[in-house]
This record gives sequence, structure tokens and C-alpha cells, in this order.
Amino acid sequence: MKYSRVNSAYVSGFEVKNIIVEVDINSKATQQIFKIVGMPNTAILESQKRVYSAIRNSGFTFPNGNVTVNLAPSNIKKQGTHFDLPIAISILLASKQISYEIDDYYIFGEIGLNGEIRGIPGITLLLLDISHKNKNAKFIIPKENEEESIFIENNEVYVIENLVEIIKILHPNEKENYKANPTKNFYEEKEEQLDFSEIKGQFFAKRAAEIAAAGFHNLLMTGSPGSGKTMIARRIPSILPEMTHDEIIESTKIYSIYGYLNKIVNKRPFRAPHHSASTASIIGGGSDSKPGEVSLANNGVLFLDEFPEFRTDVIEALRQPMEDGIVTISRAKLIATYPAKFMLVAAQNPCPCGYYGDPEHECTCSLNQITNYNKKISGPISDRIDIKIKVPRVKIDEMFDNSPGEKSEKIRERVENASIIQIKRQGKLNGKLSQKEVKKYIILEEKVEEFLKNGARKFKMTGRGINRILKVSRTIADLKGNTDISIEDIAEAFQFRGDSNL
Repeated sequence: MKYSRVNSAYVSGFEVKNIIVEVDINSKATQQIFKIVGMPNTAILESQKRVYSAIRNSGFTFPNGNVTVNLAPSNIKKQGTHFDLPIAISILLASKQISYEIDDYYIFGEIGLNGEIRGIPGITLLLLDISHKNKNAKFIIPKENEEESIFIENNEVYVIENLVEIIKILHPNEKENYKANPTKNFYEEKEEQLDFSEIKGQFFAKRAAEIAAAGFHNLLMTGSPGSGKTMIARRIPSILPEMTHDEIIESTKIYSIYGYLNKIVNKRPFRAPHHSASTASIIGGGSDSKPGEVSLANNGVLFLDEFPEFRTDVIEALRQPMEDGIVTISRAKLIATYPAKFMLVAAQNPCPCGYYGDPEHECTCSLNQITNYNKKISGPISDRIDIKIKVPRVKIDEMFDNSPGEKSEKIRERVENASIIQIKRQGKLNGKLSQKEVKKYIILEEKVEEFLKNGARKFKMTGRGINRILKVSRTIADLKGNTDISIEDIAEAFQFRGDSNL
């Protein structure tokens, strides 16, 4: 009887579960049998042929007899091709073709028929989670995933390109040659972003975008085609504060799970899915419960252009992530929870033809068409959008004005200063305050409160609508660096309430 065990793990949603890959070889069996047990999925079952060929094509011998692989614990479903390498190594250990001590090693990697080791998704999360729990853990990962080891400081990480190198990597005199050496700088040079100085006119819309960025408020822009809604939306990441160390790690984990190998997310994500996208692609899901656009936009911007054109079920599915900053995907045998702290920026036409209220184009829509079009955005979704503005067509004279506009860098300075004030005061940005936190952190002077009450009565506002005014006015005051909210701040916040019947 020959037995071995190797440490590995797999990603379940945003969690890591440790797995022990056990191999038992009964060389006395008269029939050659190679079987994997422990609730493997189809991809793992197919590894039998990959591992068998890889071992033989790498100069090793596949053992005769009955070879049984168990993925323990056996009561949870496993998935992923990254079990190929630990299975192969465990077989080589059990058959005494390699004889090194590897109890502290965690091993991951897909294996080709020729023994080539290929990169896998989720390495960032696997390395960070295991190293946090086990300070003595060492790792063997594919060379293709080397850059993702950049976040690991105290644990040893080794990289290999083929199965033959496993002999060298475990040899005391050669292992140093295989230590991971990520070449990317943690805060490497970012690609050039679009700039707000390129937008002509639209001072009110740019002001709304600045306030939205400063408080991480959700923003809805309504205007006719060509008014500049998309231009403004695509430049919002350029005025958001730089990502923190923790935000970079969190977003990189998500992209790693999704399948982006060696992608270090060090600038605010900007995701702009098409309005034909399904619920699974926006929220996440599928057979492997991958993260969706709301999670890929985590710590950044989710831009939904032609907002009412999205399917109703897609729009309604945004409620939980917009409220809680997380998204939970439930499947028969898996519940996955991912971060989804995004800033929603939505844009829409005022009607199906796009020209309702446009002074230069006649609208061809009926009143019913206009009403039904705007009804696609339900009250609960509308209530989660703090800032709603009309974006008019840019005037001809403004389009030909060559005077330079304010650069994104200058706007970002104000946004960053306001963000620092909010974090110090309440630990989060104003746009993410709950109703209870609004009452705790936003206190008005008596005359300012009376002004707000009068406005709320005039516009027949609900409690949620009043909270929106409070949060936006708090951000306006923070941009000025003021401790107290003034009547002017409340009055400006009222301008961003849109025409909804709050």
C-alpha cells in the first residue's frame, strides 16, 4: 500500500476552502484503474487523462494497479482545473518517484498533456487567504500566475513551467532559482485617462459629477442624444480618489476569480455593459457562480447607458448591491457572496425617440410612450439614486470655445480632500450612509432644518428623498471644507433631485 497527501484549496465565491489531495496506490491490483473521488466536477474528472499523459510525457512512470485520488473533505463539491498539479505530484510521491517533504506546501496549477503547467484563475485570492491563515505556508504555482504573488510578503512562493521542474523546485540547492519574482510595481504607471477639460460647457452636469464622486453618490443623467452624458460618465474615474492598498487587493481578487491572470487592479474600474446584458452577466452567476459586472465595478464605476433599455429583471436585481455593497448568488449547491461597492452612473434619453423637451428637435413619441418608457425605472431603484440631473444640448458657441476647461487633476484634489473629511468623521463616504447613520452624522442648525422642511413640503418628498438631500448637501459642505451644512448647500442639493415625485 502506497499513500501520499498534498495540500491544495479552491475558491467558493469569495471564500477559500482548504482541500487535501490524497492518493492511494494498490500495485497488487490486476487491473489498471485510475479514479478520482470526493465530489469532483467534470473538469476535475477530465484531469485523469491530462495527469496520466503529463506524467508519462515528462519522463515519469504512471504507476500500475489501482490508483485512487480523494479530494477531502468529501462532502463538498469541488471544481476547477487547478487540482491537476497537486494530483500529479501526489501520485509521484505515492509511487516514490519523488521523495521530498511538502507538508507546508499548497499546490495549484492546470497541467497540459505534455506536462506544461498553465495559469489558473483565482490565484490572488488563494495566496492571500491561505497566507493570512497560515504564516508557514509555502506555495507552488504556475509561472503564468507569477505577477499575482506581488501581494505576498512573508510566505515563500515558487513558480514552475512544467512538471519536470517539480524535482528541482523541491531540491534545497535549486529551489531559490524558482522563487517568484513579480516584476510589476504595486502602483505601476497607470494608463492615461480621459480628462474633464475635454468637455465643453455642461458646467451644471460637471458640478453634479464632482459632488457624486466626492460622496460616491449614484448619479442619473437624462438628456437627448449627443448632449454629452457618456462623455461625462467616462471621465468620472479620472476624478475619483486614488485606490487604497486594501481596495487594490480586493478588486484584484475579484478580477483574478473572474479569470484575468496577472491583472493588478490599481485604478478605479469602469464597467459599461451593453443594455442587452443578462442578469447573470450583470449580477454574476452561471454554473461556476462567477462574479458579474457589479463586482467587477467594485470600488469604481458601473455605467449603464440607455438605462431604461436594460431588462426589468436586470434593473431590479441591482437593489441588493446598491443597498448593501455586496451581491449574493444562490445556486443549488453553492451560495457565493462577492463585494459590489460600486458607484452607479446611469444615462438615459427622456423618451424612446430621445428628443422630448429638446428645443431643436421635435419629439415623435406619444404621452403613453414617454410615460411607459420612464416607468421602467421603478421607485425602489430611483430611491437609491442620490443625484438626478437633466443634461441639455451643448450650445454652438460653447462647442467652439477654445478656452481650457478645468482639468480632472484639479477636480480630483477637491474630491480627495472631501473624501478624507468623510472617512475621518464617519468611516465611510456620504453616499453609503444608512438612514440611521444619516441621523447620527448629519445635524442641521434650526434655520437650515426649517428651510429643508419647507422644501420637503413643497415637493411632497418622502423620507428617502429627504435623506438624499441630506447626504448630497453634506457632501457639498465637505467639498467646501465646512463643518456645518448651510442653507446654500441644501438649496444646491435640491437642484439635483430631478423631476421625480419624491
